[in-house]
Amino acid sequence: MAFRAHSLRDRQVAAIQKILNLNHEAQKDVETHQDARTTNGLVSDSKPILDANGEPIWKVLVFDNLGRDVISSVLRVNDLRGWGVTIHLNINAARHPIPDVPVIYLVEPNRRNLELITNDLAQNVYSPAYINFLSSIPRPLLEDFAAQTAAANTAESIAQLFDQYLNFIVAEPDLFSLGLAKGTYRALNSAKTTDEELDGIIDRIVSGLFSVVVTMGAIPIIRCPKGGAAEMISAKLDRKLRDHILDSKDNLFAAPGAGGSRGAASSMGGVAHSRPVLIILDRNIDLVPMLSHSWTYQSLVHDVLEMKLNRITVEMPIDESNPGKGNTKRAYDLSSNDFFWAKNAGVPFPQVAEDIDTELTRYKEDASEITRKTGASSIEDLQNDASTSAHHLKAAITLLPELRERKATLDMHMNIATALLKGIKDRQLDNFFQLEENIPKQNKTQMIELLQDESKGNDPLDKLRLFIIWFLSTEQDLSRAEMEGFEEALRKTGIDTTPLAYVKRVREITRMTMMASAPMQPPQPSAGGDLFRGFTSISNRLTDRFKDGPLGANFENLISGVKNFLPANKDLTITKITESLMDPAGASSSAIAKTENYLYFDPRSANARGTLPPSASQARSGGGASGVPQIPGSLTSSTGGGGGGGIGQSASFGQRRQGFNEAIVFAVGGGSMDEYGNLQDWARRTSGGAGGGGIGGTGAGGPVASVASVASVAGGLTGAGGGQTGGGLMRRRVVYGSTELLNAAEFVKEGLMPLGEEEGGVGGGR
Repeated sequence: MAFRAHSLRDRQVAAIQKILNLNHEAQKDVETHQDARTTNGLVSDSKPILDANGEPIWKVLVFDNLGRDVISSVLRVNDLRGWGVTIHLNINAARHPIPDVPVIYLVEPNRRNLELITNDLAQNVYSPAYINFLSSIPRPLLEDFAAQTAAANTAESIAQLFDQYLNFIVAEPDLFSLGLAKGTYRALNSAKTTDEELDGIIDRIVSGLFSVVVTMGAIPIIRCPKGGAAEMISAKLDRKLRDHILDSKDNLFAAPGAGGSRGAASSMGGVAHSRPVLIILDRNIDLVPMLSHSWTYQSLVHDVLEMKLNRITVEMPIDESNPGKGNTKRAYDLSSNDFFWAKNAGVPFPQVAEDIDTELTRYKEDASEITRKTGASSIEDLQNDASTSAHHLKAAITLLPELRERKATLDMHMNIATALLKGIKDRQLDNFFQLEENIPKQNKTQMIELLQDESKGNDPLDKLRLFIIWFLSTEQDLSRAEMEGFEEALRKTGIDTTPLAYVKRVREITRMTMMASAPMQPPQPSAGGDLFRGFTSISNRLTDRFKDGPLGANFENLISGVKNFLPANKDLTITKITESLMDPAGASSSAIAKTENYLYFDPRSANARGTLPPSASQARSGGGASGVPQIPGSLTSSTGGGGGGGIGQSASFGQRRQGFNEAIVFAVGGGSMDEYGNLQDWARRTSGGAGGGGIGGTGAGGPVASVASVASVAGGLTGAGGGQTGGGLMRRRVVYGSTELLNAAEFVKEGLMPLGEEEGGVGGGR
């Protein structure tokens, strides 16, 4: 029997649920188990730990900012209550004592958090305490905490202490970020960043990637370009994994029962084809996806609406019948149980609109079937109709929660789609997307006309994004006078052109690393076709309050100018690099040539076990690939060939032609929804329909490094827990991650703008 594939989100959710269950394995609740095909995954089939009287153990959850972000991305308040959490609080907020109530701490292991925990225990705010660190606590901090606890005489208040390796944020099943500050790209590319700051950023990235690898349950082969932040991170992560493997007392990747693994199968040992490849890339390898306009649902939501930690904020009229009252903001949460998002997140927007119509029709048919069998006039009347037969009433009431949840989900996506349509129309995003599909074909005259066209949307930033994409993609050389003409045209739109000063510097690097990809199929026509019904279906299915309001009245005008087409099927640079490393036999010769000199790290190999990774100052002074333009003082380097000064191992011919079924692709300096969607499309397209186990073939296992008392805290951390192995057919699968997930506006503001100022860029704008 093949096991179900476990996504990264599945594994993180299982680990968090185990934390909420006081680090006990969750028991399956047979009575509430239902077929996921009929519930859309909306009903949990696990139940929390019970006390001696058979009652749930109610507890308090205390987290820091990162802990909050980790949990809120995958669980909601109702989920916490289902696991016995009655109150959740930030450790930095004012908190009132709740004596004799268990507390679960989920925090980063830093001095401030340890002091706050010690104060809580000394004042008997909660008791007992189940302390969970998001990453491994350093030995000096552990000893300081043990000393503080001994001095406060609070050892008996600590029930557990665990290293959980969860310091990363999962946004989609196979999409994660490390939650670093939005200025990471600036810091890595700025000459003003100190060596100490760079080392701190690199260490945080290494810690986060180590946690991802632990959660995946398999030690990867690491590939990266020579030089720059990518090589520094790869070298430090390789050293961290090597050191961990040597520590047999606490090997998180050991076989189950051999020292406390979170869940890696022993078969993962040294067999390369059964291990994933971790591809670490610098952001400057391709800036276009950070700025491009997309046509898929999730990318549009990320670009047009406010979206953070899977919460979407939509601006709506306070009173739709009276626009003069202004607008209000409404927030919607995307949960892992959102069947519509899971199905449509990566598809073109016209298909999303069509599927809303299809799902609404299916809901009405299911509701009508239930009311027909019970004789009720509507779903709402079911519970009040005493004449309904007991058999039919029981069946109907069983399905009511799922039907109502489906309806609420569809209403939510109807509102989101409506807000997206308005944003598309106001900013003319369909036009910008269509232009970017064939951006290299635009000549200088066409581009200056586009920038000067006042009818092209109402957001000047869209024109700046379009120009940067063209500037980075075109093979045409621009004279100084021509560049000044473009900048002047942009300034007249009201946009600050300061970022262009940095973009001009980085263009030489990206032109050597970007790989243009011709569409594998011609783009669909921009008008007509069956998909046009997708837009009209939203209009037809709007609820009465929308139709009666001003938005509904103008809805036909809203959709009339939106072009309907499918995007061309083409791979981005990062996807072509991934293909060349995962499937060399099927990759293009140009892509293989770009990755021919990528470094190769195998943490299980005995080679270079004593080599120390370089510090930031050594990396800066050592330079990158020879003959490749560098940004002075930064850690950025090209992925091009040449001799580098790094400590990584050059791959042998066999290693360069080694294929992989699974990969983790990590972008240093910011990630893009476009890249995530493009990688998933490639993985589905090339998987051949195979299904089966996830990376490492393992389920989420227990926490690690458990201690039962403060006395053992001072003595060290010992391994605990176990893993569950999985199997089945392997499929091609790609997990995408980044230091932080940014939309285009954030990338320009937090990354390109300050770097342009350092280059002495001139702003301007009306």
